[in-house]
Amino acid sequence: MENVAIFESPGKGRGLKATKEFWAGDVIFAEPSVAAVVFDSLADRICHSCFRRQEKLQKCGQCKFAHYCDRTCQRAGWAEHKLECSAIKTHGKAPNENIRLGARILWRLDKDGSMMSDTQMVTLEELEDHIADMPEDDLKDFKVDIHNFLDYWPRSSKQHTIDDTFHIFGVINCNGFTVSDQRGLQAVGVGLFPNLCMVNHNCWPNCTVILNHGNQSAVNTMFHSQRRIELRSLCKIEGGDELTVSYVDFLNLTEERQKLLKTQYFFDCTCEHCKDHVKDDLKLGGLEVDGVKPTEEQVKEATDYCFEMMEKMEKARLNGNYHEVVKISKDCLEKTEPVLADTHIYQLRMWSTLSEVQAYLQLFDDAADNSRKMVEGYMKLYHPNNAALGMAAMRSGVTHWQAGEIEVGHGMVCRAYAILMVTHGPMHPITKDLEAMRMQTEMELRMFKQNEYVYHSMREAALKNKPMTMMQEPRNMEEGVKNLFHRRK
Repeated sequence: MENVAIFESPGKGRGLKATKEFWAGDVIFAEPSVAAVVFDSLADRICHSCFRRQEKLQKCGQCKFAHYCDRTCQRAGWAEHKLECSAIKTHGKAPNENIRLGARILWRLDKDGSMMSDTQMVTLEELEDHIADMPEDDLKDFKVDIHNFLDYWPRSSKQHTIDDTFHIFGVINCNGFTVSDQRGLQAVGVGLFPNLCMVNHNCWPNCTVILNHGNQSAVNTMFHSQRRIELRSLCKIEGGDELTVSYVDFLNLTEERQKLLKTQYFFDCTCEHCKDHVKDDLKLGGLEVDGVKPTEEQVKEATDYCFEMMEKMEKARLNGNYHEVVKISKDCLEKTEPVLADTHIYQLRMWSTLSEVQAYLQLFDDAADNSRKMVEGYMKLYHPNNAALGMAAMRSGVTHWQAGEIEVGHGMVCRAYAILMVTHGPMHPITKDLEAMRMQTEMELRMFKQNEYVYHSMREAALKNKPMTMMQEPRNMEEGVKNLFHRRK
């Protein structure tokens, strides 16, 4: 942690600043979790040690709750699971994820004390819990968790004061970090990283956070590397600059971001993008054609209609009626595309969901067209090194490749690779996947340029010999990794 220092950030309280110069893609610091748990809804589909998604997992023979890839992962996770295993057996069932995380943190505190490593810059006692700022309804749910925790906590373990217990659960509530799967595509759990908690928010940040799952494949656990977060720079950072990350998605309007930050993290954002409402005009703008824009009334009418159709589309998607999703979306876009700008956030969300559903239904030509519109809109709104932009470009590149549009597909894959080299680094599994895609599409592009007819003939023959399987079922964007910190439900 010699690269950073704690300082008083004007208007924000304590924060972290750089003590040296960084360039885009540099790892500023890495930090293992104090504790982490898998979400309740994924408890039997995600390994409780390495947080990887596996088809077949082995169940803990004692508590019947924890699941692991194999005995190697089970041995690696035993130090964290040992006391939890006994508590679940005694209690009769596993409590919710917040209670499980709170218990693991308290067991870790009992074992290692307040400073759990030489690199830890702040104790858990020093972190904000914001209990006094909680709305009454949230406080009631919070107290239910505390009550259930006290029923779960073993009598044989050290007994903590009610104030200390409240504080730990308050810290989890506003500082629990979303843990992703091994490819960084889906939120699968929640953990606590004390140093990361010191990094303040900015809607246009100079850093991003990714989870590095480490390596637990060796049979001997002494050769395993820890699961850890990495704080990576998005741009050049001078020594003395404050380090910031974004707690919420910049695609939201300023008013929506402000509301989310106030209700979930209990502060008012005063960054330049919030004060000046930067890009809000693009996010709800009308389409300009030959210098002529639609009237405000036309834009509002199209916006309201698009919002209404998005709700119907989401209902159809949740019911698995994907052909209805396509019909609703096409009918909506036929009316809104001539009116709304290509950066209008409702239209972008429509293109995003529609392209994913069309790819699932193997309507690749339409999916490619809509994914391209989505990426072009994102590029005008997001930071050039935003991870969400990189993921969108990757998805669009794959869709164009599936549609046989190799030139656009290769360009999208290269764009995604350049972004994820900064946000995730060369050793992350998703970057390695992209590198393989980039090499594959580059080879196919050379073949395409040499002889277009031969390329398409070989492609059709290959697809006939190996028919395309159904794409992964479309999911709600909330299941993806959109927000930095996890919120209790």
